Amino acid sequence: MLYIYIMNETFVNKWKSQVKKGTLTFIVLNVLQENEFYGYEFIEEIKKLTAIEIAEGTFYPLMNRLKKENLVSSKWIEQESGIPRKYYILTETGKDTLIQMQSYWEDLSKSIKKISQ
Repeated sequence: MLYIYIMNETFVNKWKSQVKKGTLTFIVLNVLQENEFYGYEFIEEIKKLTAIEIAEGTFYPLMNRLKKENLVSSKWIEQESGIPRKYYILTETGKDTLIQMQSYWEDLSKSIKKISQ
């Protein structure tokens, strides 16, 4: 019985990881819709709002991909400490894309609720 539990736990953990990967772009765009953040601050904000921890090795490649897709832009801002920070901002294309994603997410969420009750 313990073996089956461990197998199920392994399966569920892998599934959770895939769900996280599949929704990370959606989460990032939602968090950016009202604010701009620099890298570390952004990672902490996502963790605070969602309890999802994103490694820097995941975050920065994702942000670069979103920049290439013109969904986010970035700007360097000098700090009093003298070390500039790169802030990320949602572009107009990103805002339009997020609206479409939110609509799809709402439909998907309703469908999942119907079948999982």
